[in-house]
Amino acid sequence: MSVMTEVPPQGDPPDGSSGGEPIELRLRRALGHRSIVLVGLMGAGKSTVGKRLATRLGLMFKDADNEIETAAKLTIPDIFAIYGEPSFRDGEERVIARLMREGPMVLATGGGAYMRETTRARIADGGVSIWLKAELDVLMRRVRKRGGRPLLQTEDPEETLRQLMAQRHPVYAHADVEVISRDVAHDRVVQDVMEALDAYLSGSTQPRIAAQ
Repeated sequence: MSVMTEVPPQGDPPDGSSGGEPIELRLRRALGHRSIVLVGLMGAGKSTVGKRLATRLGLMFKDADNEIETAAKLTIPDIFAIYGEPSFRDGEERVIARLMREGPMVLATGGGAYMRETTRARIADGGVSIWLKAELDVLMRRVRKRGGRPLLQTEDPEETLRQLMAQRHPVYAHADVEVISRDVAHDRVVQDVMEALDAYLSGSTQPRIAAQ
């Protein structure tokens, strides 16, 4: 079941401790040896949020795209250009399989990684998946700031991204937790992730909707 977050009721401590055990300690204990795996489209904030989340929890942070580039000694655009997307996806699957064996950590994955059934199964076996979901206008504002997105090298990048949302959102919806990635301070989204994760790991059955 996916769980979404809401801003804590007025009067609750901002760290999510509710006057008791800090949320960071509660999450670390509940996670055990499992990793936190962030999934979602390009521009959803997986790397930015993931780094801050890892710092809060005292975990390693890994970016699957960076690990792929290191292993291949090529940039991702170059891998796409030289070998094509199918070859890239095969390498991506292998790298994520390796990283899942190295946990616990916070792992940011590329936008297409979660589309592979074998990768989803590995993530489910060794981690908790969190879908960072963002609206189209938010994603476009973010991706325009960073070039080199191979899948957006089209005549109409916005339409391409819209099509990717239609294809991938139903699959991302299989993630354990869903959090809205909004145009607010990154630390606020990190807090949303932690609260949603806390609700999921504690067995909460009441989905909570993120404040807009």
